[in-house]
Amino acid sequence: MVDYSELTCHELKEMIDKREASSEEIINSVFERIHKLESKIHAYISLFRDSALEEAIIIDERIRKGEAVGKLSGIPIAVKDIISTKDKITTCGSKILENYIPPFDATVIERIKKEGAIIIGKTNMDEFAMGSSTENSAFGHSRNPWSLEHVTGGSSGGSAAALAADETILALGSDTGGSIRCPASFCSIVGLKPTYGLVSRYGLVAYANSLEQIGPMAKDVTDCALLLSIINGNDYRDSTSAPFPNKNYMNALVDDVRGFTLGVPREFFGEGTDSAVEKLVWNAIHKFEDLGAHYEEISMPHIVYSIPTYYLIAMCEASSNLARFDGIRYGFRAEKDGADWNEVFSLTRQKGFGPEVKRRIILGTFALSAGYYDKYYLKALQIRTLIKNDFEKALSKYSALIAPTMPTPPFKIGEKIEDPLSMYMIDIDTVPINLAGVPSISIPCGFVNNLPVGMQIIGRFFDEETIIRLAYSYEQNTVFHRKKPNL
Repeated sequence: MVDYSELTCHELKEMIDKREASSEEIINSVFERIHKLESKIHAYISLFRDSALEEAIIIDERIRKGEAVGKLSGIPIAVKDIISTKDKITTCGSKILENYIPPFDATVIERIKKEGAIIIGKTNMDEFAMGSSTENSAFGHSRNPWSLEHVTGGSSGGSAAALAADETILALGSDTGGSIRCPASFCSIVGLKPTYGLVSRYGLVAYANSLEQIGPMAKDVTDCALLLSIINGNDYRDSTSAPFPNKNYMNALVDDVRGFTLGVPREFFGEGTDSAVEKLVWNAIHKFEDLGAHYEEISMPHIVYSIPTYYLIAMCEASSNLARFDGIRYGFRAEKDGADWNEVFSLTRQKGFGPEVKRRIILGTFALSAGYYDKYYLKALQIRTLIKNDFEKALSKYSALIAPTMPTPPFKIGEKIEDPLSMYMIDIDTVPINLAGVPSISIPCGFVNNLPVGMQIIGRFFDEETIIRLAYSYEQNTVFHRKKPNL
């Protein structure tokens, strides 16, 4: 008997089209998998089995009648719990929104629904996307399917864990400083952070507006390209949305990298990079060379300033964005007899936010305060421009850049949570991409002691086709994406 949960979206779509599988069978298969493993993995905050089965039955009936259906019709998808879903709870991994039900869908949700995708649940995440391990969730941490003692990465850790454990077929995440690519690397799946503005941010609960993007997460590059093809394109409701029409990225699935030139920035292999990770990424670079691409080592001198620059900008934007959570209009509210507005506001935020969110709000507020704005925030914006210039200069010469996604394999649960600076440093290879706004895809490139390692391919602005083509070519000539954790 076929276990549909183990298959990819494109494999299942072919079976649905040939009437070899029904949407109802696929949904049931995935929920059976969830029932078996979710107590170990904790990939989800909420699940919607009843509504998912109802939608599956309707889609199957439409197919039986010969009616036209969408590109994702009948396919289960998991959604990071920071993306608004109408009439479905959206917590952002925080106690302050534990009972919040949005009255509208995010643009990306409208687009996947239009193509017939079935939302099966909302995935676990670091509170308000602030973290690199999914340990900051108010609803408990997720566990890595490859080793239950290790983190999934974050902040889209639940989405990555669900894919790796075959608890979903597709997933959506968001990436502010590596939050799609970090868990993609740690869980051995594919995750793509699009160019800033390619995918609408309408309905994404804001953490840091100038950095974050919604992006696709999948079991292989083909599924990633398919999902990106559906969610990209201009949206008048998002002022940061690029003025480009929807584009089909399936045409980029070409197994041929001859003539491509790749830059390998030395700074991405700097202090703190695990030697085993470095070796695996270089093995991947040499694989590209074997396939006909040419590479050169290069220097991007301002990358070394990325961590302080990113965290200053992100925390300042978070301080502003999270001011709306006051306990008055929606979400959690702390009650105290005789308390005035100021007391309710302070008590609600004290009890509703977790330690990491409070830390970032405090630091961001300090950096924006009188006398410090020019010293910290403004200077960070200036350094950001230099980092962006480094990328533009490198990408004007090379087709793409190659680097480790994360400097180490997954670390153990609890290992870094009490040391914020150590946790922040783990983002050293991902945050520069968000500061520049360029696209990057993380793909599996090997294992260290059965723990996954990812490589990221970084592209020019709005040139997702090139990085998808490179990723697809590498994937077609390696076996890492086919390996499954022993669960």
